[in-house]
Parts: sequence; structure tokens; C-alpha cells
Amino acid sequence: MDIESLRLFVLAAEKLNIGAAGRDLGLAPAVASARLARLEKSVGADLLHRSTRRVSLSQDGAEFLPFAREILAQEAAARAALGQRGVAATGTLRFAAPSSFAQLYIMPLVTEFLEAQPGITLDMRLSDTQFNLIEGSYDLALRSAPLAETALKGRKLADETRILCASPGYLAEYGTPETVEDLETHRLVAFRDRAPRPLMRNGQPAGAFDPRPERCRLVMDDGASQRGATLAGAGISVNSLWSVHRELVEGQLVRVLPEIEVADGSVLWLVYPKANVLSPKVRVFMDFLIDRIGRTPPWRAG
Repeated sequence: MDIESLRLFVLAAEKLNIGAAGRDLGLAPAVASARLARLEKSVGADLLHRSTRRVSLSQDGAEFLPFAREILAQEAAARAALGQRGVAATGTLRFAAPSSFAQLYIMPLVTEFLEAQPGITLDMRLSDTQFNLIEGSYDLALRSAPLAETALKGRKLADETRILCASPGYLAEYGTPETVEDLETHRLVAFRDRAPRPLMRNGQPAGAFDPRPERCRLVMDDGASQRGATLAGAGISVNSLWSVHRELVEGQLVRVLPEIEVADGSVLWLVYPKANVLSPKVRVFMDFLIDRIGRTPPWRAG
């Protein structure tokens, strides 16, 4: 299977424009179209739907695309393994991350990364709702959770600390909990599934943050919105330290039961499908994030 034809197909699938994909590879539109036609003949399937007005990915093309990306990644890794370290990190890097984390820590670094890696295009999906990395054909994702999926590999970006906090206004009106049991009398703000969160004190179990419906009238699936609701006095919530450290320092939020941490095993992981070879574009972006964020996490400074 011709590597350059695969590279053209991947570009065409990303741009939904055969002519533009061809130009990126120095091919005239007619040559690009003919090369794709030969690829489709060789695999025995129509990979792209073409009309006079638009190009779209066929069902077969959507199923074939992750394998085409994998072959290209294998080719780049093979060159690197043979000592061709000068192989440039190029191509589109499909990266997924929680929106709330990305807004605070990744977006301010994007320009620096793109300037350092002119051959890479970042295609980012930013959402606090977790999705299947493999089915989404993403190269890399940031996960704030235990690394439980056997189909994924990962490198740790940073430790994750989750705490309880509330606004000074809420605590002034409803009182400050002194024990975990006191949480039963308070308004709680929950994230998505309302699952009880185990609590630890000095490494020992200390109960749970349990947002049952009778005590929790506000549930959401976006970390930034949860932080905003907590700032507005909606109640006590579980938040990642990276999400609220600035507000804690400035006194806009107060840590509730400061000796307590949420013990759900979460770590900030950079994960990728286990079957994938770690391509140069993925490796350089992981190294960049670990260097800029992971070595000295901003939320632990000072």
C-alpha cells in the first residue's frame, strides 16, 4: 500500500478537500484525485464521496481512517528507530482534553508550541464529558481519572488533588462544616453522575462526599461552570486543586475540611491508544506539555 497515497487520503479526510490536500503535498488536483482513485481501487472500497460541491468521508472511509493514520505513525516511528532522528514531527495531531483544564493551562501555550513545531496542526476537542478515545480516532487525550482502560497507554502529566470548597458567602450563611458528618446538613454541588466520592484523612478513610438528590439540586458536567456556581454561593463542591487554586489564594473560595482529600485515584494522564506507535507529533506534544506543565504544576507554585 502506497504510503504517499495514504498520506493524501488522511489529509483529504481532514480537510474534506482533495485539491487542498494535494496542494499540501505538491500535487495538482487532477493528480491527487487520480491517486486517491487508485488507492480506493487497491482497497476495494469508496473512501470519499465526491460531488461537484463537496467531499465527504464514506462509512468505509471513516472505518479505514484510523488504520491509515496508524500506518503513517508506524512509518514515522520506523524511520526514527533506524536512526533518522531528523524526521520532522508533521501532520494533524488530534488531541482531546477537559475544556476547563485546557482553558486555564493549555490554550496559553498553544502559540508557543505551534511556533516551535511548524509542521504540526492541532485539531483539539475540548469537553469535560469523557468519550471513547479509540472510536473518536484521537491521537492523544488528557484524562483526569484513574487509567483503567486496558486499551490505553499513558504518561503521567501531574498528580491530581481534589478538595472540598465553598464561597465565603455560603459559609457565612450556612456555617462551616467541622466534620464529614456535617456535610449532610449542607447544600452540595455535584458533577455529572452524583457518584459518592470517598474521602481520606491522613491516608485513612473518612467517609464520603455523597450528593444525594435531597441535598443536591445542582448537577453539571462542566468544571468551569461548577467552579462558577461554587463562587456564586450555590453550595459545597468537589474541585480539582488546579481548577480553584487561584480563587483559594485570592480568598474567593475557602477550602472546606482542609485536612480532607477526595480519594478516587485520579491522576492527570496523557493517554493514547495502546495499539498506536508513538509518532513524532504525539511525542513532541507530550514532551512539551510535561515540560511546561508537569514538571512544576502552576497550581502548586508557592
